Amino acid sequence: MKRIPSLDGLRAIAVSLVLVGHLAYRGYLPACLSMCARTGVRIFFVISGYLITTILLQEQSRTSSIDLRQFYIRRAYRILPAAGVFILSAIAFYWRDLHWYEMAAATFYVMDFAKAPPWMLAHLWSVSVEEQFYFLWPSLLKRFSRYRVMILSAAVMVAPMYIALCYHLKVPRARYGTFLSVVDTLAIGCLLAIFSSKIPKIRSSLALLMLATVVLVPFFPTGIVPARAVLYLFVLSPLMYFSMAGLLLHVVQSPYRILNIAPVAWLGRLSYGLYLWQQPFFFNPFKPPAYRLLFGIVLACGSYYLVEKPCLKLREKRAPGAWSPTSGFATPPKC
Repeated sequence: MKRIPSLDGLRAIAVSLVLVGHLAYRGYLPACLSMCARTGVRIFFVISGYLITTILLQEQSRTSSIDLRQFYIRRAYRILPAAGVFILSAIAFYWRDLHWYEMAAATFYVMDFAKAPPWMLAHLWSVSVEEQFYFLWPSLLKRFSRYRVMILSAAVMVAPMYIALCYHLKVPRARYGTFLSVVDTLAIGCLLAIFSSKIPKIRSSLALLMLATVVLVPFFPTGIVPARAVLYLFVLSPLMYFSMAGLLLHVVQSPYRILNIAPVAWLGRLSYGLYLWQQPFFFNPFKPPAYRLLFGIVLACGSYYLVEKPCLKLREKRAPGAWSPTSGFATPPKC
């Protein structure tokens, strides 16, 4: 599988949105910009659904099957070493502030089900969501390939219904950031991979409309008005996620130079490490934001060059396969 253009550039945009959102959350930027973090999270999930499904479909087309063992081995090489280094480091530095079950939730990738995750590990909820997606979707696609569109369409509908139910039951917002609350974004990315070859080239005018949707919808004022909340959950949010998918396809069909120049692509490749290491520094009240960002980037570089790249080289020696070099992790921190 050849390298898919623009994906690293999109990752760079998504992780930048997360960083802007966290700066706003901490009061260093206008509070309204905190919405950017949520947008960045969803962009990462759409990319992940699209990329993983594209890879699986190509394998299925080539071999008439999906080698699940090979898939999980390759995912383990990509995800576990960098995450393991971060988790062990966080536990070593903050072990006095952590309970055993919080360490276990991080280690076994179920942090999205934690009721009140500690701030230094809270962002691992999205890593957990990714791992659960990797565990479920390839098996479903292999066994029920004939019904894949039906399964994904149901997943798109499940998320807003689940969130609406949590609202109705007055579940605290921090407690329903689980796999079910974001499965629609992953499913939309998967649907894009299935239908991308049948979708005509997206024009720039339509792409601008999609971009406006992605930018404006997060600022829709729902407040406590039930009708607005229903409109946002069941109409505007799906429209925004499908617009993200449309923009993803647009920049793959018509690669923009800005998304593929070396510095932007480099930041995109660095996004997994930056995702892992920025959280402790952004939410540490004793360091200025410039130092936080600098420390996060330095440690992200260490993660990429000392852990991720060597593990990817080792993967190609021990578990070679026709996989894209862009098949890396695609999730930002908790927002």
